[in-house]
Amino acid sequence: MQRKPLSWMQKVVKSRLLLATALIAYATGSHAQVNGVGQRPYLGWSTYSQQTITPTQTFLTQDSIIAQSDALRNSGLQPHGYIYINVDAGWTGASDAYGRTLFDTTRFPDVVAMIQHIHANGQKFGMYLNPGVGTDQVAANKPILGTPYHLQDIIVTPATIANAFGGGDKIDYTKPGAQEYINSVVDLYASWGADFIKLDAVTPGSYNDNTNIDNRPDVAAFSKAIAQSGRPIWLTISWALDQDYIADWQATSNSRRIEGDVECEGDCPFLTEWNRIQVRFLDLPSWESAAGSTLGWNDLDSLEIGNDATDGITPQEQQTAMSFWAMANAPLSIGGDLTKMSATGKKILGNDEVIAVDQSGHPATQIRAGFTPIWASNLGNGEYYVALFNLNSFPTRVSLPWNDLGFAATLTTRDLWSHTELGQSLLGYSTVVPGHGVRLLKVRGVLNVPPAKSTSYEAYQATLTGSAQVADCPLCSEGKKVGFIGIGPNNNVFFDDVKVDRDGVYNMEVDSATNGTRSYIINVNGGPAITLNSSGGSGNVPSKLTIPVKLKKGDNSIEFGNPISYPPDLDRIVISGNGAAPYPETQTYEAELATLSGSASAGFNGNASGLAKAGNIGGGPGNSVTFADVEVPSAGTYNLEIDYFTQGPRSFFVTVNDQPAKEVDLNGYSFGTPTSTVIQVQLAAGKNQIVFDNPSNYAPDLDSITISPLVF
Repeated sequence: MQRKPLSWMQKVVKSRLLLATALIAYATGSHAQVNGVGQRPYLGWSTYSQQTITPTQTFLTQDSIIAQSDALRNSGLQPHGYIYINVDAGWTGASDAYGRTLFDTTRFPDVVAMIQHIHANGQKFGMYLNPGVGTDQVAANKPILGTPYHLQDIIVTPATIANAFGGGDKIDYTKPGAQEYINSVVDLYASWGADFIKLDAVTPGSYNDNTNIDNRPDVAAFSKAIAQSGRPIWLTISWALDQDYIADWQATSNSRRIEGDVECEGDCPFLTEWNRIQVRFLDLPSWESAAGSTLGWNDLDSLEIGNDATDGITPQEQQTAMSFWAMANAPLSIGGDLTKMSATGKKILGNDEVIAVDQSGHPATQIRAGFTPIWASNLGNGEYYVALFNLNSFPTRVSLPWNDLGFAATLTTRDLWSHTELGQSLLGYSTVVPGHGVRLLKVRGVLNVPPAKSTSYEAYQATLTGSAQVADCPLCSEGKKVGFIGIGPNNNVFFDDVKVDRDGVYNMEVDSATNGTRSYIINVNGGPAITLNSSGGSGNVPSKLTIPVKLKKGDNSIEFGNPISYPPDLDRIVISGNGAAPYPETQTYEAELATLSGSASAGFNGNASGLAKAGNIGGGPGNSVTFADVEVPSAGTYNLEIDYFTQGPRSFFVTVNDQPAKEVDLNGYSFGTPTSTVIQVQLAAGKNQIVFDNPSNYAPDLDSITISPLVF
């Protein structure tokens, strides 16, 4: 029996439950935003990124921090707002008589003098902590300052580890003396002049599923301690926080990390890599409505910009990262070595028009998902920030109809990177975006248009096959979702009655929920598979991803699944538009879905598109991957992006339509993280066959290929 559809008002009420919870917590709790900080995201620098490539014992010293502070003062970035100097993990030494951790006096002989130097430079000082109390301090049972209690009086019994890193003893905040201990810790650091505290390894989150380690009371205790200290101190919490507890994070912190570390930490020879930037594009949609001047900010981690030799991403990719962080209104925390800042890095970081995007107080929302995502921020006065990104490795045309933002034309269009006025624009904007690049605009829209006609299709009412099953989801459209999709070719969701009035391209909003990275493989009317990669912070809070799909007049069938890996849970799809939406000129083909011969096999990979790849290619004849149906509209030269994995030099032999094979020599540093190269191939109109193999030596693992016409 079908459930009675909820009324429009009931749906609105349900969709506002999380926000209402957060606002109640804000109104009744000790919200860190009122402590004189947090009204806008902070700008500054953190030690941690450089610590991943330079030994902590030599880099994390008083002399080094003073040198970094002086470098920031002299860099020209400080007038643009970069004022925080944050000392991350590794500074700790002994504890004082009251169990409060002190700096290592060998490397920091006079920490107060160091902080005074930072303040004299016009900067603010930040420091790093973990929840809990050190086990050695508990064993010593030191007294808690100003109370009759000792550390053993406030510890959870039996003893429980304190945080996701497994260190220290957990505090029981129902016991007298517990809050007083945290007050004494914050008071000590405030007396030194601390302006910022990062509380790391916080759960629920930090990729830790141990429900016995719940650090929400710790975060609340630090927030209360900051309030009672009388000193404005920014409190950020880290990392990969669980979104199910967003109301707690909003009520007790200024910012929260929504993903893991951006640094490679030994997985690559640099500070970071493009894949670690790209995953932020998948994370943010789930959190996009959770940030603001009274709710705290979504932290995307450090910006690896300005140390060209060690950044690990190109200047173009640095500009893209800066744009995305700015559109998110995320804190802008520089990584790397400030004493070695490049002129290019300073120019990117010091672009005041882009910094204004970050400081606008209007975090962007995603307009389109996929490999050419578009984000927009409504400033509320007819003006919008708009960012058009290209996650492909080659130049790609990206188009945005203005009616997707609710207006028909722009009076002004300004490019914020080139600082140029582009004039008026009627109906939409279309541009070629460089590989891994961005166009960042500020526009003034005019001629409001009504929302496009839309039709919603609930997943729980669709045809479910295999293991796919309905589950309760209070925040979903009608209180239901479908889970256990994928991990096999037959565990799917079919919408077989999607109706439109005419042939064309329509927008398809996919409402789904996931905690971590997952991917749909979508088939529309049996056409080429569409990969929709996504991520999120909760399996209970749906987010919206919109992609264009080609539909025919009358009934259409849309299938959601993933034969190799996990898709998100599915709430519903919403089809909108009049059939005139732009469609990408590119097509991605997943290697795991191609024809695999010989030893070639498909397997899970959490960093791959579609969360799977093909391996065991080459090493003999017949161990190949064949893409049999690569379709293009006309004969000509096309870009072929190859996303691959290898550790050390390997090569593919690429054969197109039985023509002589072309050897493509590749290199890399990981079978866990993909990288890409682009070659040009000649294709015939219609369907083409492309084979990847290596008859004599092992080939790289293959993630996917993407085909695109040449654009200039």
